[in-house]
Amino acid sequence: MNWKNVLIVGAVVLLPASIMAQANILNAKKPQDVGVRTDAQKEVDNDAPLAYGYVDDRDILWSKTLWETIDLDERVNFPLYYPTDTIDIGSDRRSLYHVLMKNIKNGKLDAYADSYFTEKRNFGDLTAALSKTDTLDFGYEQMNAGEAVSEEFIARRDITAAEIEEYRIKGIWYFDKRQGELKYRLLGIAPVAPDVNFIDQENPDKVELFWVWYPDAREVLHEAKVFNQRNSAQPISFDMLLNARRFNAVIYKEDNVHGDREVKDYIADNALFQLLEAKRIKEVIRDREQDMWAY
Repeated sequence: MNWKNVLIVGAVVLLPASIMAQANILNAKKPQDVGVRTDAQKEVDNDAPLAYGYVDDRDILWSKTLWETIDLDERVNFPLYYPTDTIDIGSDRRSLYHVLMKNIKNGKLDAYADSYFTEKRNFGDLTAALSKTDTLDFGYEQMNAGEAVSEEFIARRDITAAEIEEYRIKGIWYFDKRQGELKYRLLGIAPVAPDVNFIDQENPDKVELFWVWYPDAREVLHEAKVFNQRNSAQPISFDMLLNARRFNAVIYKEDNVHGDREVKDYIADNALFQLLEAKRIKEVIRDREQDMWAY
């Protein structure tokens, strides 16, 4: 079989996947049919996130837990940020924040207060961090006069996908002695936004809105697709993007004897030295695999 035949066979094999990736757009008789899979497509669709292999504790020769920051101002991280406005775009395209919030609201995902996942929070507990309500001066005048405050004199501000400035992730690098290689496992992810109570002020503090245990979120993140700039017929899932580390992140904390203190706690007021320290930690982990084979 020559190379021409090989290419033809490969194209035929990939054709069904390409057609299914079109989300029924070529067969839709109405705009509402776009993105709705037929019964036949659902029957042959066994798409699911690739399951993690079992790793016994005795097989972990070495490990290091890291916390990293994904800055959404960087171009490579844009797939996690956009789209921020869902009014004029299809329902099949949502930002990572929209996907997380939707599934926390409907109970498919659990939210936690911190990266150690010790305190679970329901959606009502998140209200104080996600929105604020303020009464205008005219509203106070009505209140002092014993009248009900009109809706127009109540100002509400909510955290939306546009306000998300970064994501923080927690993961573990470990050396699997059975397979003889260094691996990474993502454990948690948290959206970070300005404090809603001071969001209109200059340089407000950033806060973690909530943490999500990543293994629990893999199913919903696999169903949510990320726009592929190189080929819109072949979108990838958020789960694939995050597990493949198709983003840029900077280390801001590692597990240590000082109560897991952050880099900024021992290198204060020097962003350059903090960045160099993050790179130093990354190099130590990168060299670990090579050192395992040194005699």
